[in-house]
Amino acid sequence: MSNTAKCGAAKLNITVMGAGAWGTALAINLSAQHKVTLWARNAELIAEMQKQHSNSRYLPDIALPGKLALDANLESALAEVELVILAVPVSGLRDALQKIATLDRPVAIAWLCKGFEAVSGLLPHQVVAEVLPQSIKCGVLSGPSFAQEVARGLPTALTFASVDEEFARVTAQALHNARLRVYTSSDVVGVEVGGAVKNVLAIAAGISDGLGLGFNARAALITRGLAEIARLGVKLGGQAETLNGLSGAGDLILTCTGDLSRNRQVGLLLAQQHTLPEILKRLGHVAEGVFTVREVHQLAQRLGVTMPICDAVYRIVYGQEPVATVLVDLLNRAPNSEF
Repeated sequence: MSNTAKCGAAKLNITVMGAGAWGTALAINLSAQHKVTLWARNAELIAEMQKQHSNSRYLPDIALPGKLALDANLESALAEVELVILAVPVSGLRDALQKIATLDRPVAIAWLCKGFEAVSGLLPHQVVAEVLPQSIKCGVLSGPSFAQEVARGLPTALTFASVDEEFARVTAQALHNARLRVYTSSDVVGVEVGGAVKNVLAIAAGISDGLGLGFNARAALITRGLAEIARLGVKLGGQAETLNGLSGAGDLILTCTGDLSRNRQVGLLLAQQHTLPEILKRLGHVAEGVFTVREVHQLAQRLGVTMPICDAVYRIVYGQEPVATVLVDLLNRAPNSEF
C-alpha cells in the first residue's frame, strides 16, 4: 500500500517525535482518533510522564489520555508507523530526519517546526530534500496554534502543505477532527515563510507592548509586518494569498497578541532591558524567533528585500543597540506608498 493510501485510512499509526509542548499537544489531540505514540529521546522525561500521566514540564495540569503510548526507544516507536510527525525545533530537524532515513521502509512525514536552519539558512522542506529521497511523501503542518489550547481541545485551524496535492488532501483529511480543522495547500514555501517570520515580528510586538506604545502601534506593526512577510515569501517563490491566510496573517495575529506566545514574551522582556541570556533562561522553552531573527536578516540582505521591522529586531537582539534608539530610527523612516 502506498504512503498516500495509508494516510487516507480511517485510523493511522502515528508517531510524534518530540515531547515538547506542541508535540505533546498534537499527540493528545490526535490520539482520540488514531493510534499515537509520543517519542522523546529523554528517557527520564518519558518515565516521568508515564508516572504522572502528564507532561508537567511543558503542559502542566493537562492529563495524558490513557490510549496515548509513550516511548523513549525510537526503534519500537517507529516499528509500525505510517505517519511520522516531527515536533522538533528547526535545530533538531536534520538529526530527526537522519534517524528516519535509517528505516528499511518508506514512511510519510510531516513537520511542525517554524524557522530557518542556522548557518545554511534553509527552510525545513529544503533540509528534508537534502536528507530524504524525493519519493518520500512529506509536508508541513502550520498555522495559528498555541499548544495549550490544542491540548485542551479548543477549536484550532491549521494548514497542511505539500507539493503532492493528493498527499496533502488525504493527510489533512486524516488529521482533521471536530476541534482541529485542517486546510490544504500546495504552497510549502509560503506556509513555511509565514510560520518563520511571524516569530520575529512577535518579538517586535512584545517590545512595542512592553514599552506601552498602545494598540494603534501594535495594529500598525502587525499590518506592516505582514507586508514584510509577503515581500520575502514571494521573493522565495511563495504565493501572496498563502501569506494572507492561516499560516501567514493568522499565525502572525495570534503570535503578536497572545500572552501564550514565547516570542512575544521575549519582546516584552527586551523592553524591560533584560539581556537575551537572561530571557532564554527565564523562558525555559525554545523561542524559535530568537534564532530566526539572524537568518531572516541575512536572507533579506542577500535577496535585497526591504524588512525594516525585522531589521530593527535584529539590531536590538544581535546588535545590542538600545531599544529607544532603534525605535526612533524606525519611526523616523520617510513615508512612502503603502502598496
